[in-house]
Amino acid sequence: MTHLRIQTEATPLVVDLSSLVPQSRLTREQFYTFCRQNRDLRIERNANGEIMVMPPAFSDTGNRNFKVALQLGRWAEQEGSGEGFDSSAGFTLPNGATRSPDAAWIRAERWHALTPEQQASFAPICPDFVVELRSASDSLTGLKEKLQEYIDNGTQLGLLIDRQGRTVHVYRPGRSPEILSDPERVSCEPELPGFTLRMAQIW
Repeated sequence: MTHLRIQTEATPLVVDLSSLVPQSRLTREQFYTFCRQNRDLRIERNANGEIMVMPPAFSDTGNRNFKVALQLGRWAEQEGSGEGFDSSAGFTLPNGATRSPDAAWIRAERWHALTPEQQASFAPICPDFVVELRSASDSLTGLKEKLQEYIDNGTQLGLLIDRQGRTVHVYRPGRSPEILSDPERVSCEPELPGFTLRMAQIW
């Protein structure tokens, strides 16, 4: 059964869409059409085909997201071995989920192996590096599950930044998450050579 989950500050609202979409899940084309018709919303789809609609980020969260993306973008431009993405970019993971991390980076050889048509869609690729920044409305448990999903689908390094707890959860394949308490900087080496995320403006 196809559902639409609308993320609110409390429990997500799940709406049954089966009357609109008779089949068990939206096709890729239907999902793309739904996203194009709702361009002002941030929309994700999990591996079960459930659609999640998130409201715009609160202003302070958007400001911190910008500062994360700005640091990543400056490094990516100088280092030159990959491409950076902000929170508006969606990616189709190997498990079928469509996710939009708050910031992401993909090695150049992987990105350029995609066709122009693939790059112009929700690209069928899992980023090498992702950042998720917890907002006031986000469930920490839900974000942990999302980070693990990225790792399970090929991400080499994932950061979950919890401003409320002033912690950074560092995810890597084959390891338990490392929890950093109130760090001033978070090194992203060796996956991103020379990149360190400065936390002062993000907290």
